Parts: sequence; C-alpha cells; structure tokens
Amino acid sequence: MPDSHELFPILPSPLKGLAKSAAEAEHADDGHLIEFRALKVRSILNWSVSKRRVWMAYSINPYRGCEFGCRYCYARYTHEFLAPKEGTEMEGSIDLRDPEVFERVIFIKQNAAWLLEQELRKIDPEDQIALGTATDPYQPIERRARVTRSLLEVFARQQGLRLGIITKSRLIERDIDLLAEIGRRNSVVVHVTITTTDAELARRLEPRAPRPDLRFQAVERLRAAGVVAGVMCSPLLPGITDTAEALDRVAKRAAEVKASFFVANPLFLKPCSRPTYFQFVEEHFPALMGAYAKQYDSADFVSGSYRRNIAAMVEAARQRHGLTPRSMEALLHEKKTPEAVRIPKQQKLFG
Repeated sequence: MPDSHELFPILPSPLKGLAKSAAEAEHADDGHLIEFRALKVRSILNWSVSKRRVWMAYSINPYRGCEFGCRYCYARYTHEFLAPKEGTEMEGSIDLRDPEVFERVIFIKQNAAWLLEQELRKIDPEDQIALGTATDPYQPIERRARVTRSLLEVFARQQGLRLGIITKSRLIERDIDLLAEIGRRNSVVVHVTITTTDAELARRLEPRAPRPDLRFQAVERLRAAGVVAGVMCSPLLPGITDTAEALDRVAKRAAEVKASFFVANPLFLKPCSRPTYFQFVEEHFPALMGAYAKQYDSADFVSGSYRRNIAAMVEAARQRHGLTPRSMEALLHEKKTPEAVRIPKQQKLFG
C-alpha cells in the first residue's frame, strides 16, 4: 500500500536532510547483486578529525557505499546517516541501517566536480585533502561513472594543494596522466592498500577487490610515471596478518616495486563492522574467535602494548627493505618544489 506522501504529494515529506536525498535518489545503474543510485549532495568536501585526533583533513568520498565488501570495513555505519528516523520509514524502502547494505546499494554523488571547484576557493590550501577515506574512489562503478576522474581534472587546474588518495584498485592506473599533471604544481601522494600477499586470503577478506599482485603492479606503474605512491598494509589482523613474516612479505614486495613508503596499522573494529568481521573469523579462523571476542566486544582499538609491538615490527621490516615510513617524508625525500610541499598546519603548531 502506498504511503500518505505518495497518495497526497502536496503534503511535505516526513524525511529531511540526507535521508530525504537518499529516498529521492534515482536508480542509476546495476551491477552483480548491486544497485546504484544517483545522490544529490550540497557539498563534496568534509572536514574530518580522526577518533584519536591524530590527523585532520578535508575528505572526499565520490561514492557512498563500496562494492569491494571488505570484511573489516569501518565505514559500514555511514549508510545510517541516510536512513530515515524511526517512525518515518517509507514502505518498501531498504533498511540502510543494515551494515551489509553498505556493499549492495551504492550512491553516486552528482555534480561532484562542480561542487569541488566552488569549495576549493574557500579552503586553506595548507590543509590536506584526502580522497577515499570511507569508500574506495576507484571501485568498479568508477569505470562508468568517472566521478573520481572528474575530481582529478579539477585538481589538475589547481596549484599548491596537498592531496592524498587511498585505494585498493588498479583502476587508478587509468588516471596516471592526471596524477602526474597534478603533481607538477601540487603535492599528491597515493596510498595503495595491500593487506596481504596471499591471494586466497585476500579473496576471502576483500572479496571484490583486485588481487594483491595487481595492486603491487599499480604501485610500480605509478612510480614509473613519477607519482609518489606507497603501500599501506592496513589493517593488520591479529593472529592472521600481524606476524613478522607476513609483514616482511608485503614490505619486500613494496621495495621491489619501488614504493615511496610503507605504513601499517592494527585493526580497529567499530560495532557496525563486528558482525561481518566476526563471521569471517568464525568461518575461516574459528580458533581465534575467543580472543577476538575478548578484545573487541567492548573496545574498538587494540591495547597500547600491542600497538607498540606492531610499530616495532613495522619499523624492522622497513629497515630490512630500505623503505620510508611516512608519506610526508616520502614527499620530502623526492625533493618536490617548495611551493608543492607544505608542512601540515597541525605540525607547525607544535614546532
């Protein structure tokens, strides 16, 4: 039965803000078991502060939702912002509070390039801009939608900006021409996430993301074109990918493809991610379930001592393979021009 708003369209919609935009999002495309919807947005830049306040940056996510379906994804909760308040649900609507919907209903942001052009005029160029913090900017729909490429075309006309890109996809190779152009007058750093060299484990963990060898290939091709690109081996999964041997294998391959840097951090697991990730552990590593339940049932982060041990292992792997620890150091190491390299404002505050 249709709701009152459909019967009497003159009545105001009970939905507001993002929930109203999501409800009005028109069908845009279809993939395998995935629906794509066109989402009207008022802004493309968002000011983001990490939960532990270790970084601050503007973030851009060209899409809401991600096709890759990574079992540990911390962004599954973001569809909740599109859900109507309880009591105002439209009949027949998808439950956007279901974490699994994050990988099955993807919203494509409309007019992203035009919005970016307007908003860049108002920001401090010393503030970093991070592309792909919650959803991969190069997930498969980008081949057709080309939202990310349209944003890079805007950045290619700018000067003195600091852009970071995070992806698991080899599709970024398509845009090497634009990335090289952006890098001539701005600083641009690409982080390619590679959690393991084990293709079978990667398939189970990140079921619709490209194979690890293809991601290493992307790093190699970006480096050959002069783009600053490194490997982000995150998250490190306790009992699965957090051993010195597993880390060393990723670091060794990173060095072989001439990665600009190598970074790795432990798993943090938000409540919205626990059911999906715990199901993965229960299916493939059942002996670890007790330890995971104990660690993550009441906390998102691992202990301080565990983080310190991981940091020591990561540094040892870097030392063995001659890798640089951070993207800013990679930029300085590659001797970018002074106008292209800027020290983050929060670093200046502390000398």
